[in-house]
Amino acid sequence: MYFDSHAHLDSSRFQGDRKQVIARATRAGVAHMITCGSDLETSIANLELAREYEGIYAAAGIHGHCAATALVDADAAQGAWRLDDTTWAEVAALADDPHVVAIGEIGLDYHYDFSPHDVQCAVLERQLDLACALDLPVILHNRESDADMRHLVDAASPSLRGVLHCFLADLEMAEWAWARGLYTGIAGPITFKNVRHLDEIVRRAPRERLLIETDCPYLAPHPKRGRRNEPAYVVHIAEKVAAVLAMDVADVARLTHENACRLFRIVPNAH
Repeated sequence: MYFDSHAHLDSSRFQGDRKQVIARATRAGVAHMITCGSDLETSIANLELAREYEGIYAAAGIHGHCAATALVDADAAQGAWRLDDTTWAEVAALADDPHVVAIGEIGLDYHYDFSPHDVQCAVLERQLDLACALDLPVILHNRESDADMRHLVDAASPSLRGVLHCFLADLEMAEWAWARGLYTGIAGPITFKNVRHLDEIVRRAPRERLLIETDCPYLAPHPKRGRRNEPAYVVHIAEKVAAVLAMDVADVARLTHENACRLFRIVPNAH
């Protein structure tokens, strides 16, 4: 059975057939899925899905893109802002629900710059501390922000655990993550012809640190590339990982399922 460790089932792209999408995943052998928030609204929506569907769990957090929403008295032009304590109380309240198994999706994205870098860093730092206080893993987004990500994670409590999801960085970043005890989430890009460096990262990865994910509705793997992604397609990612590691796909499914259950402290068949 498979574990899709990162999805966005709350997406409006699933609005018309969400129930069918989840049913297709179940038929494909996807026993567990984690659906991730990016702000308070989506975190609440994903928690509601986790409460409704067997095998689905939620993550709650503020994405780097949405970091500016966690401010009050913001004046970006003058660099005058402070974090909104109410936001953290609401995130913590969501995380108190047993269906929430991680703080996420959180992190840094310097490609689009939807929120200022210093704001993203401050919001991430606050959530790393929150995750450690709640004893929950983090689901980290990292795009063109390696140096700041490493600095913030290294400065956090040694008890911090989590995953660099949809890993696309280089081997040096991967080796730092493994040394820090983080997992690497392998998504659809490993099947893309123009992302060959991921093969080597998967080969070098400690097997106990590998997860697979769809990041749906984004980044559908080959041969579904260009379509809306969905959890059932995690099978194609497992097949590619199996080919890279010269393993049977059933063994990759079992390995990554066990890894995800360990990281997120999920007991199979318990919800």
